[in-house]
Amino acid sequence: MNRNWQDGINFLSKLTLKRLSNGLKVVGSYVYSKISKQPIHWGLPISISFEPTTSCNLRCPECPSGLRSFTRPTGMLQDDLFKKTIDELSNTLLYLIFYFQGEPYLHPQFIELVRYAAKKRIYTATSTNAHYLTDENAKKTVESGLDRLIISIDGTTQDTYQQYRIGGKLEKVIEGTKNIIKWKKALNSTTPHVVFQFLVVKPNEHQIDEVKKLAKDLGVDEVGLKTAQIYDYEDGNELIPSIEKYARYAKQTDGKYKIKNKFIDHCWKMWHSCVITWDGLVVPCCFDKDAHYRLGNLKNTNFKEAWQSADYKNFRASLIRSRSEIEMCKNCTEGTKVWG
Repeated sequence: MNRNWQDGINFLSKLTLKRLSNGLKVVGSYVYSKISKQPIHWGLPISISFEPTTSCNLRCPECPSGLRSFTRPTGMLQDDLFKKTIDELSNTLLYLIFYFQGEPYLHPQFIELVRYAAKKRIYTATSTNAHYLTDENAKKTVESGLDRLIISIDGTTQDTYQQYRIGGKLEKVIEGTKNIIKWKKALNSTTPHVVFQFLVVKPNEHQIDEVKKLAKDLGVDEVGLKTAQIYDYEDGNELIPSIEKYARYAKQTDGKYKIKNKFIDHCWKMWHSCVITWDGLVVPCCFDKDAHYRLGNLKNTNFKEAWQSADYKNFRASLIRSRSEIEMCKNCTEGTKVWG
C-alpha cells in the first residue's frame, strides 16, 4: 500500500460520529460567518497545537526559540493542565499537534503525553530537529502511538544544513531517522508516518532533489517542501529562495518585496484550530509566536469557556471586519506550503 494512503486511512480511522458532527458544525459556522459577517461558532476545534516547551537546542535565525527573542517565559508544559484539556476535548478533537515553539523532545515527559492522547484515539503529530531521537527514544516514540513525525532537515550536507540549523549536526538527524525506521520495522508498526520537512531557503534550494533521494534511501515516508516565513523581507533577505514557487515573497518594480498571497478578510484557522502555550495561554494560531493575542488562560478557566469567550468572538469579528487590523496577519502566508 502507498504509504501516504496508509497514513490517510489511519487518520480517517480516528473519525467518530461525535468528531464528524463537530467537524460539520465547524465548517457550517465558518461558512455562515463569511456570509453573515458575524463571528458565529457552533462547535469546538477540530485541531489544536499544544506546546511542550519553548526551549530549543538550536539557534535558527528565523525562529524566536532559536533567537532567544521571546518576551514570554520559557518553561515546560505541566501534565495536569494537558490531561485536563485533552479530557475535555477528546470526544470532538481529531488532530493534536505537539509543537508550537521549541524542541518537543526536551520535555522530560513528552512521550508520556503523546501516549495519553493516543489512547484517546486522537491523531497525534509532532515536529522535531531529531537530535534527541536516540535508540531508546525512537523505540518509545514508535510504542507511544504517535501518528506523524515531522523531522526538520534543511540540507543534505553539514555545510548547507548548519547555515539555517545553527548549532545542529546533520549526522544526528540521519541517525535519529534511522533509529525510528529501525524500530518501526522491528515492532511491525505503520506509525509514525515519517516526514522529512525541508524548509526551502536560498542556501539549500539546490539540494531539493538530493533530500528526496536521501529520504527514499532511508525509508522515509514523505518529503515536505516548506516555504520560509521571513520577518524582515521588505528590502530582500539572503534566505529568500531564487526559485519563485518556493518563495512567499515577490520582488516588485521598485525593488521592494511583498507577500504573494492575496490579503482576505477571513481565516479558516480561526474556526477550526488554535494553539495552547506551555503555560496554558490560548492563542489564535502559530503566527502568534510570542503569545501577544491571549484569548484565554486554561489555568483560570476551561477550554470551552475560552473558545466561546467575548475575547475570542471579538478577535474573530476583527478578522471578518478587516484582517489588516491584526499585526501578525500582515506576514501570514497561510496555504503556501508546497508538498513534493
